[in-house]
Amino acid sequence: MKRIIEYRKMFDITADADLNTLKLKYRSLMKEWHPDKFSADDEKFAEAEAMSKSIIEAYHFLVSVSPETHATYAQEYENTTNTVGIDNFEYKGQTLKITFLDGCSYEYFAVPNNIYNKLLNSPTPARFARRHIFTTYMYRNVSKSIVLA
Repeated sequence: MKRIIEYRKMFDITADADLNTLKLKYRSLMKEWHPDKFSADDEKFAEAEAMSKSIIEAYHFLVSVSPETHATYAQEYENTTNTVGIDNFEYKGQTLKITFLDGCSYEYFAVPNNIYNKLLNSPTPARFARRHIFTTYMYRNVSKSIVLA
């Protein structure tokens, strides 16, 4: 959640900002901080490079957690979480990353430690996650499923 707040602050947007607003803010920030605006000799060049990388990372992250993005991929998300088994999961700093058997991975934010412990101790982690994680916490798709030929 801290990362989301920082990125929204960078873009000067609220939680209910739509993708068009986000895109406009992204473009204006990139116009301001694009490294091509500075010569390689300029002292601001290195700062502009770092800032543009941060802007790009923040933009992609905010797009991935956007309600509009979730609505677009809702069917795919439901199919994955309801029918595909869990391959692996990792927990770090209240962020739970779940990898499914089809190779798809999602990150869930602000997951309390006690929920993670219950997931660890559950005899059926997929069932526990369907009931207590998948529809409860903010998430983003980290990697798409692997299509096997």
